[in-house]
Amino acid sequence: QVQLVESGGGLVQPGGSLRLSCAASGSIFGINVMGWYRQVPGKQRELVANINSRGGTNYADSVKGRFTISRDSAKNTVYLQMNSLKPEDTALYYCNFNVAQRGQYWGQGTQVTVSS
Repeated sequence: QVQLVESGGGLVQPGGSLRLSCAASGSIFGINVMGWYRQVPGKQRELVANINSRGGTNYADSVKGRFTISRDSAKNTVYLQMNSLKPEDTALYYCNFNVAQRGQYWGQGTQVTVSS
């Protein structure tokens, strides 16, 4: 059974940085797109960034120039480097893998809190 395990969340001051990681446990092949989403209470989950198997990336306008997504396909791992963090980046961050012929997998979520 495949599970996505996230790490790297925490409390950081405005202007600080965090790096999130998400690794798949178990055998998994054909991951097309890896992505990060975030959600705050009372709002819908939104896409933060994703990266396809060729390295093409897509970012939400609110994080462009501050966040960088990358992947290590050999390790089935995706990263999100978050710089210049703002209080409005506070959310529960989820990773997502879109796998050919198997559908989507979600992580359990990791909390990011930006506060002084």
